[in-house]
Amino acid sequence: MSILIIEAFYGGSHKQLVDLLQEELEDCVLYSLPAKKWHWRARTSALYFSQNIPTSEHYRSLFTSSVLNLTELAALRPDLGKLKKILYFHENQLVYPVKKCQERDFQYGYNQILSCLVADVVVFNSIFNMESFLTSIGKFMKLIPDHRPKDLESIIRPKCQVIYFPIRFPDVSRFVPKHKAAHLQKILSLKGSGGVAPSMALPFQQEQRGSENLLKTFDSESGPCHAAQQDNLGCSVRQESDLKTFSSSDNSSTHRGEHQQSPCDVLAGADDQQRPLHIVWPHRWLEAVYCGCYPLCPKDLVYPEIFPAEYLYSTPEQLSKRLQNFCKKPDIVRKHLYEKAISVWWERQLTAFRMIFTAREERINHT
Repeated sequence: MSILIIEAFYGGSHKQLVDLLQEELEDCVLYSLPAKKWHWRARTSALYFSQNIPTSEHYRSLFTSSVLNLTELAALRPDLGKLKKILYFHENQLVYPVKKCQERDFQYGYNQILSCLVADVVVFNSIFNMESFLTSIGKFMKLIPDHRPKDLESIIRPKCQVIYFPIRFPDVSRFVPKHKAAHLQKILSLKGSGGVAPSMALPFQQEQRGSENLLKTFDSESGPCHAAQQDNLGCSVRQESDLKTFSSSDNSSTHRGEHQQSPCDVLAGADDQQRPLHIVWPHRWLEAVYCGCYPLCPKDLVYPEIFPAEYLYSTPEQLSKRLQNFCKKPDIVRKHLYEKAISVWWERQLTAFRMIFTAREERINHT
């Protein structure tokens, strides 16, 4: 198969996704624009790509994110319009937060709806993202003063499916305590032994077990609390430095001179009850939990899809009470390990992506 990948905003999670697809899927070709001036990419990238992607008879599928106006590209390049067109939603402009409803630019959401109508397969990164988009189409189109199109949700919905954002986890053993590193290795061994078969099930729906670690609670862009001070996969050198600084200031007489130890080993010393818990709000929650953090999330948005009820709160008062209890009894979280099917996260999503690319193409009858 020959896959044409087009990314109009090649940065952040958009870059991470297409880079993984290129590495794991055979015969991919990528055309992209830098992750700058998002609004202009959404407005004009289709014309740019129509002039800069060479014609080829080898392409069979076209994969792009919803930043690109797929309708314009298909009209400007009929040869690309004939391909199996797969549209991926990292977010949707029908419900993307704005300060005032009047500030929402109609054109961006309208372009995404048009792109869905042109696409053969529409993929969302969560059930929440999919349902919030589809169920908002009717209300959104009522902004048109007259002669409104009808039944768009029913036309688009059959094309839609969910594939959670894929992550290939790095080796973070040097950043976790020895006992946790051993447990992490045990989880990772499931991948090598084939003990867990890839499936389309929701990402984390299994059991839990205890082990020591720092409390980390979390928040994504929407406002939950989470578990690791990181902006990307793994832990950064800056984090290691921060951990060492904390250990020396918190218990310098005990840990002085232990620079050869893992920073987390230093923090996991004898005085657990004396050490404060750390609450952080990292952007990368999927990675923070993998590193051993304790998730505490709103019972809203995508979080109920990902985390069991025990990790969710409904009100700010519930959040405050949970955090107070954790601070009073830190062992509750230090001895807790979130053990879910994290190790097969990438394999599951990769299997799903392979399926949409290799499935028999459904040709549209234009006659």
